[in-house]
Amino acid sequence: MGGGRRRTTAGPAPRTEGAPIVAQSPDTADWVSRFADDVIQESERRAPGKPVVVASGLSPSGPIHLGNLREVMTPHLVADEIRRRGHQVRHLISWDDYDRYRKVPAGIAGVDESWAEHIGKPLTSVPAPEGSAYPNWAEHFKAAMTEALAELGVEFDGISQTAQYTSGVYREQILHAMKHRADIDAILAQYRTKKAPGKKPQQKAVDEAELEAEEGSGAAAEDDGSSGSAGYFPYKPYCGECGKDLTTVTSYDDDTTELVYTCTACGFGETVRLSEFNRGKLVWKVDWPMRWAYEGVIFEPSGVDHSSPGSSFQVGGQIVGIFDGKQPIGPMYAFVGISGMAKMSSSRGGVPTPGDALKIMEPQLLRWLYARRRPNQSFKIAFDQEIQRLYDEWDKLAGKVEDGSALPGDVAAYTRAVGTAAGELPKTAHPLPYRTLASVADITAGHQDQALRILSELDPANPITDLADARPRYDKAEAWINTYVPADQRTIVREEPDAELLKSLDDEARQSLRLLADGLADNWSLDGLTHLVYGVPKVRAGFSADATPKELPPEIKTAQRTFFALLYHLLVGRDTGPRLPTLLLAVGQDRVRALLGE
Repeated sequence: MGGGRRRTTAGPAPRTEGAPIVAQSPDTADWVSRFADDVIQESERRAPGKPVVVASGLSPSGPIHLGNLREVMTPHLVADEIRRRGHQVRHLISWDDYDRYRKVPAGIAGVDESWAEHIGKPLTSVPAPEGSAYPNWAEHFKAAMTEALAELGVEFDGISQTAQYTSGVYREQILHAMKHRADIDAILAQYRTKKAPGKKPQQKAVDEAELEAEEGSGAAAEDDGSSGSAGYFPYKPYCGECGKDLTTVTSYDDDTTELVYTCTACGFGETVRLSEFNRGKLVWKVDWPMRWAYEGVIFEPSGVDHSSPGSSFQVGGQIVGIFDGKQPIGPMYAFVGISGMAKMSSSRGGVPTPGDALKIMEPQLLRWLYARRRPNQSFKIAFDQEIQRLYDEWDKLAGKVEDGSALPGDVAAYTRAVGTAAGELPKTAHPLPYRTLASVADITAGHQDQALRILSELDPANPITDLADARPRYDKAEAWINTYVPADQRTIVREEPDAELLKSLDDEARQSLRLLADGLADNWSLDGLTHLVYGVPKVRAGFSADATPKELPPEIKTAQRTFFALLYHLLVGRDTGPRLPTLLLAVGQDRVRALLGE
């Protein structure tokens, strides 16, 4: 359940009549700038002299996951570029907290099927999960996302749809929609029986994704609105007795705004004046375009589900005209996946949230993952060993930006990642390699004094003297080790030498260990130990320790692997482990010598 209100996956943006969808060239170096150009131009055409309005929408029906974050990051990056150019811009995030509680989500701790009694109520009328400090279900899940967005540097204006509807802000728009219900019904009727031509079996997965996206907003339950013997109505009251939206409008008078409804859940019915009534909302396919017009939205992305006939985005492109508005421009955006997992699904529990990601990676890296890929390109966020490679790539890019060798598109993505128009995000003062920090955190198992000792020896020319200099990156790496690395992959240094293994070694292996031990003192740094452990097999084979791979026969690589495996067995009792230079530093010279048999 949770998170998205109208977004899922990948696909080309459909061309909706009257909506100038931004084109994206495959060779675009900086997609953000291209969108900013078009958004500024469109805003000046539609609303000259007014702030540019971009929008996102999130439904706090459960954990708001990393796939939903693309719904926020895409307009955020465009809005930030517009701010950098000196324009006023508003990034609206509509919290769809007046949506119905659709079903009990999977994977929510403390939630059981007894919560099914709340299905049909507004999310803000459902109690918060057990143990929550927040007043209701919606506020509980909004809070986690709001905290993550603050860490990511996302500036936005939040709009609670509960507040908007219950305070009567949309009353005029509701009355207008009811007055023009026949026109809305005629638009919706074009799609009610329309099927995509030539549908093939492999499209089933896409169709299920579309259904999931619609269901995420409650749209599947609401569908197009009430359509029975009394006619079509684009408005759903919440019952005055049980609080649910399982209601049917049986009559409505345009002149008096008198509305009669009955509740199928509890049997309650009443007559109200819609001009004074604030306990209900427009159905989703009318609500969304109404807000485009009301808020003057110029740019808003959406999920691939809107490439299908009858989708909210396509239908909204026609209905928005009833409210004298225009459809926003914006791309369809693609999957966001997790290393080792299938596409994120908001209807399944346990999918990672932005808060989860920010526990193990700095906000700059997470921003970069969204900034460097065009919206229609899918990408993965790593919670497994791949995070170390991503960090290596990020650090390499930082070096290229610093020395001026990075490509323009890469510089743009990097710049958007490290800060916003308001300034740079807080950063690690001394950013050591993530994989090194993870190894240190793994080996030291929470002992900060020992961690500082190792880190201070990594780079003798520029030593770390306070663990705070390695934070927050060190804390992120430590959290990754403690949370996502299986216990059987954690590193435990041997307490005593492996006497049996040492006794079984041949003379070649003994000489290699002696050469390593003799070089420890003179090479006690990360770079020095790297040179040493790779150099021992070269020297034993009669080559210089400085010889490059091109100068060496293929069997040297085999000898290196054999030597490394021996060291791992002697130090940690396994075939593999953290990078040997880091492991040696962590173990310490005296203990290394003891474990190597001295």
